[in-house]
Order: sequence, then C-alpha cells, then structure tokens
Amino acid sequence: MTQLSEKFNRSVSMLSWCHNEEELIGGFLDRAVKLLEDTVVDWELIVVDDGSTDQTAEILSQYAQNEPRIRILTNEKNINVGLSCRRAVESAGKDFLFWQTVDWSYDLNNLRIFLELLNHFDVVQGIRPTPIRLLSYIPLLRSIYRVKSRSDNFRKAIVSLSNYYLLRILFGASFHDFQNITFYPTALVQSLELRGKTSFVNPEMLIKVYRAGANVIEVPISFIPRQKGIAKGTKLSSLLRSVADILRSWIRWNFRFREKTEFSRRKRIYRVANPFALSDKVLNLVIPLFKEFR
Repeated sequence: MTQLSEKFNRSVSMLSWCHNEEELIGGFLDRAVKLLEDTVVDWELIVVDDGSTDQTAEILSQYAQNEPRIRILTNEKNINVGLSCRRAVESAGKDFLFWQTVDWSYDLNNLRIFLELLNHFDVVQGIRPTPIRLLSYIPLLRSIYRVKSRSDNFRKAIVSLSNYYLLRILFGASFHDFQNITFYPTALVQSLELRGKTSFVNPEMLIKVYRAGANVIEVPISFIPRQKGIAKGTKLSSLLRSVADILRSWIRWNFRFREKTEFSRRKRIYRVANPFALSDKVLNLVIPLFKEFR
C-alpha cells in the first residue's frame, strides 16, 4: 500500500457555504483548518455566509481575524445553496478546489489520497459506497442497499435516490453519485458557464466537465449523519426549486451536450471498484479505499 507521508505540494481551495449554522460553524472551522494544515502545503478556506440572521457571521469573523487563510464571503440576503456555491467557486484562487458541508456530511479521512489522484485524473468524484454483495449487482436491489447509507434518515434517503435517478435518466451520465464531494482543477471548473441556482449546481458542474471530455475517477466517500442543527436541503420548497432547475437545464443545454459526446462516454469514468481499469500506480494509491466496498 502506498504511504503518502508528505503533504500535497499543490495549492488547494476548500469551499463551504452556510445559513444560520451557529451550532456547527465553529466546530466545522476547527476541523477544516486542522485537516488542511495536516494535508496541504498551500491552502485557503472559503466560506460563504448566505444571509445568516443568527450568530454565524460573528463566529466566522472571529475565526477569520485569527487565521488569514480563512476567507469569508457574505451574501446580504439568503440566495440559496446553488448561487452560494457558484460564488465560492468563482472566488477560489488555488490550483484545485473541493467542498465540504458545514455539518461535515462526508468522510474526508482519505483526503490526501483524493488529492494525489488529481495528478492522474482530471476530476475525482466521491460516491457513497455500496457494500459488495451478490444481489448488489442487480440495479433495483442495489438501490435498496444504498438507501441506508445515503442520508440522515429513510425519507431523506428516498429523496436523494429519487434525485439521483432523475439526473441519470435526463442527463445520461453514468455516475454512481452526483451529490457528494468533487475535486476539480480550479481553472477547469471556473471555465464552465453555470446556470443552476439550486443544489443542482453540483451535478451541473460534474456533467459539463464530463461531457467536455474530462477523465473522472469515482472514489468512496461515506455519508456522515448530521448531529446538530437543522438540514435545509430537503424542505419541500427547496426540492421543488431544485426539480425546476433540473428541468430547465435539461431543456436549455442538455441535448447540445449529448449530441457532442455520445461516443465512448463510459470509457472516461474509472471506478475504484474495478481495479482492472486502473494503472498499477493508481491502484497502489487506491488500495486503502477498497475496504469501503466490502
């Protein structure tokens, strides 16, 4: 197994956005700064305060005063996760970027490996792993296996899976996850013309770089249930806005992209679960990740 003892020697922007998260934001900043300091030589942490009305802004300001590598962007009013994500992406100034939710919903214990893979692939896409069982190879039953590990509870997991299959059907990209952590070269993702205004922005970026010819590797990044605060992404109003955003994008630009990239699309998605498709050098990097699929 490859041991990556040295810090990643390229610069990295970590992004996040929040609205009324005073219970979580301090712990998030502590955890993010430690992770970046332990893993990356040159980093910045960009947090968008999306019009918070509680103590979130004050807590962010206090942290930024003591750590100059924390950059706070403030929206005067709440403009939604999608536009906040786009603002954070546009503001990133390092070589690579990725994001994490303020409730730390995704496991980044293998961050050093994920970053190293950017030296071999254009994009590294996190997927919530499915245990490898005989029945998990059957598409419908595979979805049943996936429910438990997708979200905080059964209802949210069903919403998550419904969103996933809607994107797969409409846009045709054969990813195993669209709403997870993604690692990009900053210049690549900043070159995109993004139109999404909701949580669809995350899948929009992934679909567009894929259709532009990027090589993507999927890696297991497990979901971690929220412990504090209130999740806002599965409220009915948010879900309806997201579905409308997806449908508008499908009508406006999807067909143009599909016509250009229908050829050999599957060949540009590499999966950790399929070691035969990986080079020996990459395989040595991802061996520690295989336990996620057992």
